[in-house]
Amino acid sequence: MAQTKSDPNYKVLSENRRARYDYAIEDDIECGIILQGSEVKSLRENSCNVAESYATVDQGELWLVNSYIAPYDRAMFGHEERRRRKLLVSRKELARLWNETQRKGMTLVPLVMYFNHKGIAKMKIGIAKGKKNHDKRESDAKRDWGRQKARLLRQNG
Repeated sequence: MAQTKSDPNYKVLSENRRARYDYAIEDDIECGIILQGSEVKSLRENSCNVAESYATVDQGELWLVNSYIAPYDRAMFGHEERRRRKLLVSRKELARLWNETQRKGMTLVPLVMYFNHKGIAKMKIGIAKGKKNHDKRESDAKRDWGRQKARLLRQNG
């Protein structure tokens, strides 16, 4: 899903970088978002945050909770900044997400919000399990070793 030079519509709006550090992401899913007009205008100006938000399955629907989309000051009818937004997935995927979160102790973490190549706002949700402190230290050690290895290869090569 890399951005290409000939694709002017693809644009990453907000990324949850901390998610990959705090959670072990096992699978991810792309879903649509139901937005109001002023929210879309605000997103076009690139003013949103999904870092402290989460997704939940509630009464047979998938919801994005606590995501921030800045108010659009030129809008006639504004929007609530941190309202619950409905996410669109197929029934089969919704059932799978519900099963994973109920039975296996997984959680749904928003990874990235973006405009796809057609200019439609999309959200990538990760099915994740929380990491313990020792798991975080282990991933830090792996990352540090990778950097050190690359540095050694550059010096010797």
